[in-house]
Amino acid sequence: MAALLDALSLDRAALQRRSVVVTGSNGKGSTAAMCAAIGRAYGLRTGLFTSPHLFRFNERIQIDGIEIDDETFARLKGLVEAAIADVSKRRGENFGAFEALFALACLHFQDSNCDFAVFEAGIGGRYDPVRMVGARATCVTSVDYEHVELLGHSLELIASDKSDACAAGGTIIYGENCRSLRRHLTEYNRGPARASLFVRDEIGVSNETRSASMQHFDYQFGDHRFQRIDLNLPGAFQLSNAAGAITLFLLWLQDAHPASAADRIEAAIRAGLHDVRWPGRLEVIQQEPLTVIDVGHTPDGIRQSLASLMAIHGAGDWILVTGASRDKKAEEIVGALAPSFDIIICTAAHHKGAEPQAIAAVAQLGNSKANVHVAATMADAVRLSQEMARAEKRRIYVAGGLFLAIEYATVAKGGRAEDLEFF
Repeated sequence: MAALLDALSLDRAALQRRSVVVTGSNGKGSTAAMCAAIGRAYGLRTGLFTSPHLFRFNERIQIDGIEIDDETFARLKGLVEAAIADVSKRRGENFGAFEALFALACLHFQDSNCDFAVFEAGIGGRYDPVRMVGARATCVTSVDYEHVELLGHSLELIASDKSDACAAGGTIIYGENCRSLRRHLTEYNRGPARASLFVRDEIGVSNETRSASMQHFDYQFGDHRFQRIDLNLPGAFQLSNAAGAITLFLLWLQDAHPASAADRIEAAIRAGLHDVRWPGRLEVIQQEPLTVIDVGHTPDGIRQSLASLMAIHGAGDWILVTGASRDKKAEEIVGALAPSFDIIICTAAHHKGAEPQAIAAVAQLGNSKANVHVAATMADAVRLSQEMARAEKRRIYVAGGLFLAIEYATVAKGGRAEDLEFF
């Protein structure tokens, strides 16, 4: 990767100065989006690199909230492919698609003279391309059991891997669910002299309140104290992500622009979090019948989203549409959802979806009293759930995985699951 970035004439020192990195099991995208929104509100030309995309590949690379256009993408893709061919020939190594895309994003942000850039890791941190940023400020949003064959079979190993996206001598912000690992992480970071900050310990979050359209909270870190910040993303778990995003920006700004005015900083934080948008997380995609989708795909993420769904919209009269990817643990994912619903429709996403009958068996095991239905395709699941919801005056919750949620939203809006492209 270093050879590839050099072949593309990327200024690695400048990349390090202007960038922060977000890793974690759940909440990476939301946190990265919030941090970038604060940067834009501060007046910085801000790049954002995230994955995966939901509807369109170009979503992964944005500047000031605008996706990279097709023409620029094609031009930079040609440059990256040529550099990869050269480096691969000289070094006898192969590159993956995510590595190529990371290099493309770096090139786009450099060519566009970005002042600030937020990079979301793909998997882990130790061997993820975003480690090449050399960021001195990073955030580990949360830790859950995922990609255990690569990251390790314990939360300590997974958290350690994700922590290694941060440069030696830097500072790592840990989300609320990492607090139980504090002792391990503090010791782990001792060697590379990295500082560890934890949401709800060194970083204060208090006086949380929620309305139908907005969340509010007080924030405190060091000398920074902001009361009643508005957050435009639903879900109690987003408060930890918001606190991480604020602190990440403050640490970067302190290093990059130490003389920044306090009132300007506070105004940017308030505006950024008030206006931020991040689809797919407890997103209402239609009102009649009320339909909420969530792209969470780890057991802990799904449990947190379910709790927030009930807190925001209330329990009862829901129809659950669920499924899981073939490479995920359906027993844990569907098992976390099934007990809360008395009508469950089990289906398979076109992309990587596990067999609906197998999902139905897991759902019935998780809730023997539920009325479980099987829909062979996403189109069948949308039709059946919408018909049942209208006939019985119910609401619809779609959860179990990213492909499932996004395909449902696409079909519900008149599209075809088969036309979506992921990698």
